[in-house]
Amino acid sequence: MTEATSAAAGERIGGLVGSQDGGVLRITIARPERMNAIDLDTMRTLGDLFETRARERDVRVVVLAGEGGPLSTGADLMAAATGPATDPRVVMDTANRVVRSILTAPVPVIAQVDGAAAGVGASIALAADLTYASPKAYFLLAFVNIGLMPDGGASMLVPASMGRARAAEMALLGERLPAEDAFAAGLITRVVPSEDLGAHVDTVAAKLAAGPRRALELTKRSITAATLARVEEAFEIETEGQIELLGSADFAEGAAAMLGRRAPNFGS
Repeated sequence: MTEATSAAAGERIGGLVGSQDGGVLRITIARPERMNAIDLDTMRTLGDLFETRARERDVRVVVLAGEGGPLSTGADLMAAATGPATDPRVVMDTANRVVRSILTAPVPVIAQVDGAAAGVGASIALAADLTYASPKAYFLLAFVNIGLMPDGGASMLVPASMGRARAAEMALLGERLPAEDAFAAGLITRVVPSEDLGAHVDTVAAKLAAGPRRALELTKRSITAATLARVEEAFEIETEGQIELLGSADFAEGAAAMLGRRAPNFGS
């Protein structure tokens, strides 16, 4: 049994927990002690699940959530700082693979957000076909705050939903976008009271699971093609830019400031 299959069977594999009820596959990012920040191994396993289990015939919809509410606060800088050095291109390719696999999954993907969706966590949430959030949720492209640029396709996912001007404000200022504002801007599907969010997602998932699988697949493919036709180009531009920035003094300062809980002092 592969790690991806084990997770889908209901076992915890690293930072993920998976389970299946009928045609609904549920994947939970389960690193609450790090606000569901994603390390490289968790990212790999998430990509494995979407590339294997989510494509099997008995799966008709995928629900992606985070343990304790937050979907994910993005890449785990603490793990990156204390673990073995990793080629930045490997990191970028792994993150892009996750977002790509969500976009190309043959079934609808629902993101359930009851807290933070930041950094690559925001990219993952926005790659879903339906993104439901509670009023406690917020979306944050925090990259510029640590001397980086958006990645995981965010430079296309965000403007495709809310337009260039709002996307530029979100990416350049690096400020939180509350769920209500994200909904008003067209970035997410709906805002649902926190106490009702799980039930609402369950209802939508059940309706999709009972629907015509092939018709839903082709509908999803058509919408993605119409709105995100150049996402591979975005991945490429982001990857090259991010690799440059990951080696910069500004990123070193930004990461140190974040881990030290202080304001950064950028020099370039």
